[in-house]
Amino acid sequence: MSAAAKAKITVILANLGTPDAPDVPAVRQFLKQFLSDQRVIEIPKPLWQLILRLFILPFRPKRVAHAYAMVWNSDSPMREILLQQVEAVKAALTAQYPEFELNVVPAMTYGNPGIGALLQQLAADPQDHLILLPLFPQYSATSTAPLYDALAKWIPQQRNLPGLSVIRDYYQHPLFIQSLAQSVRDYQAMHGQPEKLLMSFHGIPQPYADKGDPYAERCRVTAQLLADELGLSAQQWAISFQSRFGKQEWVKPYTDVLLQQWGGQGVQSVQVISPAFSADCLETLEELALQNADLFAASGGGSYSYIPALNARADHLQLLSSLLQANLDALKHILAH
Repeated sequence: MSAAAKAKITVILANLGTPDAPDVPAVRQFLKQFLSDQRVIEIPKPLWQLILRLFILPFRPKRVAHAYAMVWNSDSPMREILLQQVEAVKAALTAQYPEFELNVVPAMTYGNPGIGALLQQLAADPQDHLILLPLFPQYSATSTAPLYDALAKWIPQQRNLPGLSVIRDYYQHPLFIQSLAQSVRDYQAMHGQPEKLLMSFHGIPQPYADKGDPYAERCRVTAQLLADELGLSAQQWAISFQSRFGKQEWVKPYTDVLLQQWGGQGVQSVQVISPAFSADCLETLEELALQNADLFAASGGGSYSYIPALNARADHLQLLSSLLQANLDALKHILAH
């Protein structure tokens, strides 16, 4: 088979999204897109749009933009890390699969580079196969499913459809657990072992879980496997859920409430890791690392520190490559000649 006739395969590494700049207009535009998704907010659309436009978008972007400014580098941390992940995975896989015309590209559900625009670009350069890897270790209808929705919206517009693979999640993959555990060991080799290790995951409303979203249970599995890998006793670690929004009940226990309890009990040292995030972002760098440190201290707690997300760690990149290799190896028998 000539080089020109190699099968075209595009791998999409997709994360949630981020504003284009740490200012009010960019944050407002991002929040409008994000919070208008009914996968994220299940309140009936006409009522929610009224609330969003009258009570949230006029006020919340200023506070959020200030928070983004605190963690912004030359770009948003999430986008910077996603691009690093894409380049590393691309270098590994293109060398390993010379029989394919293989490309690895970044996408965001909200903001740029947007998944919708990317799919339209791919339609103009027909592919033999698309592999979508959502960078959410634990599937949720609030995070992973909107990427499925983007594919579902795109598919009816296409005549010559490629093969499609979606890697749903990897919450209990051995390489994922090992990478998380090694990140904890590496951190503690420099900073010591704490009295408590808190595994804090992004939260979802409790009614979403009650209706069948498997996210919270997947988080609990990840946390238990990580504790087992580290050899922790029940007294040495806990699981919690952060980032509540609105008035309804969310999955418990709540991170802020647990930290206040620990502070009141005189816990001397806490390290926090968030295994729901494949890349550090506003929620980890500002809420977990800064806000919660202040909360713990104000409640009487001792030292507090945040263990970074897996980001572009070599073992994390190996996990992502491994997930994709399983799909690419299967495609060798279908597409390669």
